[in-house]
Amino acid sequence: MKSSIPDLRSPIPDSRSPYLRLDNITKRFGSFVANDRISMAVQAGSIQALLGENGAGKTTLMNILCGLYQPTAGQIYLNEQPVQITSPSVALQHGIGMIHQHFMLVPQLSVVENIILGAECSLRLNLAETARTIATMAETYGLRVDPLAKVGDLPVGTQQRVEILKALYRRAQLLILDEPTAVLTPPEIERFFQVLRNLAATGHTIIFISHKLEEVMGLCDRVTVLRRGKVVATKAIGDTSAQELAQLMVGREVVFQVNKPAAHPEAVVLEVSGLQVNDDRGLPAVQDVSFQLRSGEILGVAGVDGNGQRELADAIAGLRPATQGTLTLNNQDITQWTPQQRVKDLKIGYIPEDRQKMGLVMSFTIARNLILKVFRRLPFCRGWFLQPEAIISHADHAIQQFDIRATSGLLKVGQLSGGNQQKVVLARELSGQPDLIIAMQPTRGLDVGATEYVQTALLAERERGAAILYISTELEEVMRMSDRIAVMYAGHFVAILDAKATTVEQIGLLMAGGTL
Repeated sequence: MKSSIPDLRSPIPDSRSPYLRLDNITKRFGSFVANDRISMAVQAGSIQALLGENGAGKTTLMNILCGLYQPTAGQIYLNEQPVQITSPSVALQHGIGMIHQHFMLVPQLSVVENIILGAECSLRLNLAETARTIATMAETYGLRVDPLAKVGDLPVGTQQRVEILKALYRRAQLLILDEPTAVLTPPEIERFFQVLRNLAATGHTIIFISHKLEEVMGLCDRVTVLRRGKVVATKAIGDTSAQELAQLMVGREVVFQVNKPAAHPEAVVLEVSGLQVNDDRGLPAVQDVSFQLRSGEILGVAGVDGNGQRELADAIAGLRPATQGTLTLNNQDITQWTPQQRVKDLKIGYIPEDRQKMGLVMSFTIARNLILKVFRRLPFCRGWFLQPEAIISHADHAIQQFDIRATSGLLKVGQLSGGNQQKVVLARELSGQPDLIIAMQPTRGLDVGATEYVQTALLAERERGAAILYISTELEEVMRMSDRIAVMYAGHFVAILDAKATTVEQIGLLMAGGTL
């Protein structure tokens, strides 16, 4: 069978009519209406944003476009021709490719193997020749990557390039990007935007799903806003503002600046001394890190992703052993303590960077996810038996307290939007009033409303007296939330600065390995 090596000279569709048009698309799950008569048009060669709160129906709509779901009603048109997209393979045949927020790559395979996986049907595959073709494609689109590199060894920004190349290799003309910058650093984002502009200039049509309004304003041509499954507005970017878009998304005015009272640090809660930690390959990831974190303060950790932040957080939480140094919490040496000991005796709350892989059991209900750390204790367990009434009552209280958009604690957490999944993690980790909170990328992939909620909740914990380690690659977010900022580069804390007395430019220089 003929190889599916793509023609790099992608045809430019007729821009006089919409490349994609959705006409009254409706999707119901039982009595729940996820998409309610959605109509929108996307011009050929344009970048159109799709905005909405977590749970507004964006993902459902894109899953319909990708063939994962079938609409209950409505019609999809491509180049004004009606199409039926009955499966992901049919979507690819129509030139529709989606790059998901959580990458669909096999870490153990090389770049070229991931790109051709499921696309090549030849029994006489020439991997070296295919790698050269992909290298040429990567150079053409400004997506430079080593085709023979193992995907699991690549930084997340490069893995995203692989996802885009995979879609382009399959001749995708319409690219759907779901939170594409959630794992990128500021320099990577700017390079990525240039790639998208180049793709649009060569005739590709792009739907850009993001919660970062400044990115939407700086990149896109038009924007469609969903709220509770319905289209509430479609606007040209020049005719709107970030503040208006935020209000359209959530149905109320959104405060972009957090209300952070002055810090009043008290006793030392966490002391880290000479800490060294290895990564999954056994190589040093954290090297000679020392700092103190006090009750009632937020220490932010700024740095380009992959400079040891994950290993640092895991070591403090007890998920990864320290190869050298000591960890002292509330005057107790916990360096060799298990995660169970730290949770039980010392009240550590850990918000991991990936809520789906590390924070939640997606097949469990909300109620069961909320008691993962305490399911053996009263009132949730008596003897060897779980107590359903106590578990459900606890879930109902958490749903109310943390504004989790769910009809019942018996709903599987995998059925929730990303923002509501994060609220479940918050409800579990904060409910025991922990002395130390490790917040690793706590707002990644969240809309403006959910981000506001998470940050407000963490600031309330700070006021209560918790010590918070706030780790994020979003530099402005770190500066907004922190009392002090530690800059991490190549596994080291290169500086610890007063958040009020430093600038974005100074921290950005340190993040890149420079000096002040």
